[in-house]
Amino acid sequence: MKIAYLALAFSIHTVRWVNEMTKRGYEVHLITMHPPRTENPIDNNVSIYILPFSPPAGYFLNKWHLKKLLSRISPSLLHTHYASGYGTLSRLSGFHPTLLSVWGSDVFDFPYQAKWKEKILRKNLVAPDYITCTSHIMKIQTKKFVNLKYPISVVPFGVDCQKFKPLEGIRNDDEFVVGTVKTLEEKYGVKYLIEAFAMVRKNYIGSKRLRLLIVGEGALKNQLKSLAKELEVENETDFLGYVPHSDVSRILNRFSISVSISDSESFGVAVIEASACGIPVIASDAGGLPEVVKHGETGFIVPRRNPQRTAEGIMKLIESPKLRDEMGRAGRNFVLQNYEWNENASRMEELYEKIIKEWS
Repeated sequence: MKIAYLALAFSIHTVRWVNEMTKRGYEVHLITMHPPRTENPIDNNVSIYILPFSPPAGYFLNKWHLKKLLSRISPSLLHTHYASGYGTLSRLSGFHPTLLSVWGSDVFDFPYQAKWKEKILRKNLVAPDYITCTSHIMKIQTKKFVNLKYPISVVPFGVDCQKFKPLEGIRNDDEFVVGTVKTLEEKYGVKYLIEAFAMVRKNYIGSKRLRLLIVGEGALKNQLKSLAKELEVENETDFLGYVPHSDVSRILNRFSISVSISDSESFGVAVIEASACGIPVIASDAGGLPEVVKHGETGFIVPRRNPQRTAEGIMKLIESPKLRDEMGRAGRNFVLQNYEWNENASRMEELYEKIIKEWS
């Protein structure tokens, strides 16, 4: 059975979907304007097609190239990822059946940037035959723009709990590490984490060395480094830059606490990856984050843009090793029960089979 994907080939999310469905026996074709990267390898059995025109114009100009390609491949289903850019090209192709996966910023950010963008999004959301998203808050947000005849399916983007798990011998017992894995952009609130860490540093009287690990790249990197210097925590703060997804589990296992205090977050993959590694989490009350953190059980939910409350949560966990251990164990159990990758992938496969059956 042939499945065609229209998506960013360099995204780890795309890579995991196409590799998984190839492993499950599907003939997978990946169509993209964003070529793959070596750090996120795609299975050799996946057929990859690079469309000739680059985005953003390519979302319109590649229409006929995509139509011809789909006619040649003749897939049983087109699975389009991202409702704005690739969603536009998918709509223009007129292919059926199409499943559209909403990712987050395409419904939380894109339609509020301009009226014409909202109009495009509304058109793109009524064009596919089915829609899926990763969280219930994202489903609610998507339904604000369109009244659909069919239900939107929620299929979380799960975690491979065989890879993301507690690892022995990684953490330095002489350090207490507060960490985050985020793109260094305004919406992800890393500056508030640095401010919170500076507050903790002033009040900390323990024997372990305090460390702040910031994993990720982005436009604000130099600005955030300057902030750490200004707040006199530059000696305790390490900016690790981009880390391949294959190495993230080992990095997470260095953390004593994982912090994700975004202004906007549609789901929270970084949170469930940390929880799967048995690490307590502090997350903001933004978007889908409260869905993936059980407040008081697997971590703490704090108000967004509030370094004081974030610092208080960090201090509570510093002062109670027992609470850290309990939350870490509860977090891993929570992920195993709700966000285990194989189970979530099986849900997507069941949706594929349902759609294909209805259109056969």
